[in-house]
Amino acid sequence: MGALTLASEVCDWRRFGRGTQFMGFCGLVPSEHSSGSSTRRGHITKAGNQHIRTQLVESAWAYQHRPAVGRALWKRHQGLPPEVVGRAWAAQLRLCGRFRRLARRKDSRNVVVTAIARELAGFLWAEMTA
Repeated sequence: MGALTLASEVCDWRRFGRGTQFMGFCGLVPSEHSSGSSTRRGHITKAGNQHIRTQLVESAWAYQHRPAVGRALWKRHQGLPPEVVGRAWAAQLRLCGRFRRLARRKDSRNVVVTAIARELAGFLWAEMTA
């Protein structure tokens, strides 16, 4: 269902020249208060597509668990090229590890999930435009 949401909301991934542009489209970029030479960044803007942002945040919650390939995921991997499965596994390891590292440092799990959702958005953009 998540993939269908992303496909229907984004349509053409090539319209975003960089991953940060896609993150901005999702509303997963920090707000900024600048004056002169000082720059302060705040909470995410939430000014983007709410459907995609919600889907990415909900997906990011899954990375709090240890990376594993269950029976259903193993069945979906059958018939896929090994390089695709390898990139997906590398992303899962990276995001799960990042979640654990951030969770040790941050007090709020919501902040951690938002950071993981932002990184997931960048990964999705890279995969869809490669």
